[in-house]
Amino acid sequence: MSTREKNLYKQVLVKGAKKDTNPPGSRAYRGTSTVNPDGTSWTLYDIALIKQDIINHFHIRQGEKLSDPEFGTIIWDVLFEPLTENLKDAIVNNVTKIVNSDPRVQVNSVIVDSYESGIQVECSLVFLPYNISETVRLKFDENAGFLN
Repeated sequence: MSTREKNLYKQVLVKGAKKDTNPPGSRAYRGTSTVNPDGTSWTLYDIALIKQDIINHFHIRQGEKLSDPEFGTIIWDVLFEPLTENLKDAIVNNVTKIVNSDPRVQVNSVIVDSYESGIQVECSLVFLPYNISETVRLKFDENAGFLN
């Protein structure tokens, strides 16, 4: 190899892979939602994204997802039934299963109650990556559908 070729190889620089800007213990969840009430951005981050994922799960009636008939909530099927203690227990178990299926969230408590024209579910949640507790109220209305 000539001296000229050797000098050419010394001038070539190969940049390494781009390093992650988040520290190793940090987590940032990012996703898209077209249901943003503010209408300013479709991008959701962290807790807002986790909440939207849980709400999306509750929009699906159990048995609607072809690949997983156990996915979804039973609340849509029992909305017009009398709210007995057995039914409340079944709803609490279903809500707990749905929320705990997301590894980013854990249920502390679930309270099921009826209101004017539907079922109200109040969940106390812990967002595990952030160690933040929050109460989420979900209303399943007989006439209007899902309200939050």
